[in-house]
Amino acid sequence: MSAAADGFRMPAEWAPHERTWMAWPGPNVTFPNDAELAQSRAAWASVARAVRRFEPVTMVVGPGQSEGARALLGPDIDLVERELDDAWMRDIGPTFLTDGKGQLAAVDWTFNGWGAQDWATWEHDAKIGAHVSDLAGARTYTSRLVNEGGAIHVDGEGTVLLTETVQLGPERNPHWTREEVETEIHAMLGTRKAIWLRRGLTADYPPHGYGTLGHVDIVAAFARPGVVVAHTQPDPSHPDHELCKENVALLRSQTDARGRRLEVVEIPAPTVVQDDHGWVDYSYINHYLCNGGVVLCAFDDPRDENAAGIFRRLFPDRTVTLVDARTIFAGGGGIHCITQQQPRV
Repeated sequence: MSAAADGFRMPAEWAPHERTWMAWPGPNVTFPNDAELAQSRAAWASVARAVRRFEPVTMVVGPGQSEGARALLGPDIDLVERELDDAWMRDIGPTFLTDGKGQLAAVDWTFNGWGAQDWATWEHDAKIGAHVSDLAGARTYTSRLVNEGGAIHVDGEGTVLLTETVQLGPERNPHWTREEVETEIHAMLGTRKAIWLRRGLTADYPPHGYGTLGHVDIVAAFARPGVVVAHTQPDPSHPDHELCKENVALLRSQTDARGRRLEVVEIPAPTVVQDDHGWVDYSYINHYLCNGGVVLCAFDDPRDENAAGIFRRLFPDRTVTLVDARTIFAGGGGIHCITQQQPRV
């Protein structure tokens, strides 16, 4: 039986949470020296403390790293030790499900280092989904599909956003058809309609660094049923300028699983378009919704407050907290990428 056949589905991120799960940065290629590892740990801690204002947080840390993590995280964040390769809990952790009757389940996707990229290791991270599911007391459904949590976004009412270069890419699922991918996604998430974007942002692909090959959670996300926030790049010199126009047009042409025409709220990218390594994919879409709060990426940029204002209008009953995400983006992701919600049952 599949998760959906057993009555489980993935709730929308704005549904009430039991807690948030995160993973602590450890020494690896993503954090290549002591200075960058220290900066990353400080950034992860800032996000964890921001989320903790709204709900409990559990941090998975590598063996022997609890003392150092505790010094940065403070006393209010729970720690558990498990072997880790990297620190992107959205992707290595499970996708939690509920059945509306008080039961918790989780999907343990197959993880292969974001498409077996040459910089990635995943011996331990491939097991974290099952570990966290067990720690949460969830029933685990194991999927053969190579997929990550940052590669999906749901409205909780049957619709899921996907990206062709992720689930259909030869690096992850070379022998799966689109129909087979959709069937597995729907069976695991309880969704029934998939909306496919063609690709992700430019800096999410080689040779730009530690990318995911096109995760949707930096490009578009549901804000509520029928409403999607979408990344736009106002600067015509950036290669994402035309791509974003294409994404917005595609999303506006779509209906969700209940037949509603999607309303698209455009969120302009920060003014910075390049750093020392080339094009950046700085995006406000990679935010995290927690109980009563929105934890929003900030970039010390003039458009930070503009984005915060949009999110305040979208979520008038939530407190918007800006957290500097530049260090996290340097590692290949954002605030959404390092958090994973466990829904309340």
